[in-house]
Amino acid sequence: MKVWMPEEAKYIINTLTGHGYEAYIVGGCVRDSLLGRTPEDWDITTSATPKQVKALFRRTVDTGIAHGTVTVMIGKVGFEVTTYRIDGVYVDHRRPKDVTFTASLSEDLRRRDFTMNAMAYNDAEGMIDIFHGMEDLQRGVIRCVGTARERFQEDALRMLRAVRFAAQRDFVIAEDTRRAIREQAESLRAISAERIQAELTKLITSDHPEKLIEAYELGITQVVLPEFDAMMETPQHTEHHCYDVGRHTIEVMKHVDPKPVLRWAALLHDVAKPLCRTTDAEGADHFYGHPAKGKEMAHAVLRRMKLDNETVHRVERLVEWHDFGLQGNLSKRAFRKALHHMGPDLFEDYSRLRRADILGQSGYRREEKLQEWNRMSQMWREIQEDGECLSVKELRIDGKRLMELGIPAGPEMGKVLNDLLEQVLDCPEKNTKEELERLAVQDYLQNKTE
Repeated sequence: MKVWMPEEAKYIINTLTGHGYEAYIVGGCVRDSLLGRTPEDWDITTSATPKQVKALFRRTVDTGIAHGTVTVMIGKVGFEVTTYRIDGVYVDHRRPKDVTFTASLSEDLRRRDFTMNAMAYNDAEGMIDIFHGMEDLQRGVIRCVGTARERFQEDALRMLRAVRFAAQRDFVIAEDTRRAIREQAESLRAISAERIQAELTKLITSDHPEKLIEAYELGITQVVLPEFDAMMETPQHTEHHCYDVGRHTIEVMKHVDPKPVLRWAALLHDVAKPLCRTTDAEGADHFYGHPAKGKEMAHAVLRRMKLDNETVHRVERLVEWHDFGLQGNLSKRAFRKALHHMGPDLFEDYSRLRRADILGQSGYRREEKLQEWNRMSQMWREIQEDGECLSVKELRIDGKRLMELGIPAGPEMGKVLNDLLEQVLDCPEKNTKEELERLAVQDYLQNKTE
């Protein structure tokens, strides 16, 4: 079987083998090529030591020299070249304390996480697959190399990676690997929030975010995202829902674009429902106040996960607003005011989340809810087409002109601008220079007399 690789990778391999060393592409790039995907990175493994690699190539960078990795630069592209190695004792469920270089490719492949990532290839020898990774890849199975318990003791994040790979490729996790995850999930507490978040983001933005349920069943989310466990264990006895909170959440994620902001917002939009749940005398559940409480909880979760400030702010706003629009008979005036408080920049993502939320519910009044969603979408288009004002900066008057009219800068001017915006939100036709000047002077004089 021939595996395509870029000419630069071939050049590096040919240079190494031409000088008497072994060299292969290895790991994820081999796996992705066999799956018909374009690899993001091309890693090369070799019997040459870092010093020997550096002697053969003009431009190299010592990116991981202690662990045997040298980056060879071909033009502006870097290729990681790593010496065959045997890992020493893992002391933190993350990295080996030390490594020992070896001349054996099989020893190097033996230390890798999953069989599908333990294949090596070059054009001269073809595929080296001593752990039957090709067979597992063809069957869609994720299986640890060797003993799963040992692989997870070395790096606990591999447990979450197994679920992430399953989500990205719709694979199943081998039973012995699943059993080891159940036994060792607690060791994920030793892994940094940044690494956990990176894997969770890849999982929830995959084509199969429902695999998060598998992470729940294996005990992973109990450690890394206990809020999801509470959601999975919270029923919704209401005609609007046919799933518990967790499974409803999964359905919502499946109905939004795989953008990190949208998938995180979908994951956390009902995060407060377990805390806000009440049951009335008829046995119906209610979740009063869950959007506001959810905003607080989403903020805490995302900060714990070390997401960037922009994502945190946008997701918590989406969580806060996700239920807006269910009141019925929403007037355009009320909609403009809501857009002002929501922030017009949020509406497109809010709209996608709102629709997904409806589709993730029961069929009860679904058409009515979708009609309301369509009506809001139409009003949004009309507001954009008509250029209607939704913020102070869109008023056709500014602070400089107000000062020319005798209104001093400071709190008084701020109050005048906010009053003008309220009037324009009520009546967009008032957003003209002449009318705003008249209203500003009138408002300022009235405020002075009060």
